[in-house]
Amino acid sequence: MFSPQGPTARELAVQALSSVEHGYDLLAPSFDHTPFRTPDRVLDATGRALARLGPFGAGLDLCCGTGAGTGVLRRACVGEVTGVDFSAGMLAQARAAHPGARWVRADARALPFAGGFDLAVSFGAFGHFLPAERPALFAGVRRALVPGGLFAFPVGAPPRPGSAWWWAAAGFDAAMRVRNAVRRPTFVMYYRTFPLAAVRADLTAAGFSVRTAALEEFGRRPDGSPRCRLVLARRT
Repeated sequence: MFSPQGPTARELAVQALSSVEHGYDLLAPSFDHTPFRTPDRVLDATGRALARLGPFGAGLDLCCGTGAGTGVLRRACVGEVTGVDFSAGMLAQARAAHPGARWVRADARALPFAGGFDLAVSFGAFGHFLPAERPALFAGVRRALVPGGLFAFPVGAPPRPGSAWWWAAAGFDAAMRVRNAVRRPTFVMYYRTFPLAAVRADLTAAGFSVRTAALEEFGRRPDGSPRCRLVLARRT
């Protein structure tokens, strides 16, 4: 599915019926050949924006997966690059592809770091966290950063209500809620649980000052708002 090197429909079904951790262990060898990997266009735009704000010292890729964010950090940071994920399978792929970085297996809701990073990034992982889990997630990122450190991640504009993409996201989330209601372990992955206003409030409550920057490479919507923003949350 998606490409000759990608997973089959059966493999995706097995993944979806597993836990998040085991599902990504299964998907890891073919993950980079699916649309689930953050597109290079998003990574490149984020890297350019952060390079203009740097240089930074040490960098952390939160929920790093197969290591797609490593290039962003290496462009913006002069210190060591570290990736953290709770899937051993994804970390194995990242370690093989990017041997010069450090890879740590840990749950993002209980990060084992304290004040060692100047920049933290994350790409495409926030759908795996329920809204009630965001305070612990953001508190852990704050602890991992030095005072004044930056937590940055791109956020796309939500689809217009009633559009095809809006119905697709709503349908997917509804299907996942039904799946999680009738089967254990749950597989947490939702597309509409990370609205920018609520995320900004949670980041502020966790001890960040928050602003956003438009990623102009993606253009603007008819109302003039950016199609994609970079959230820049600085540890106060």
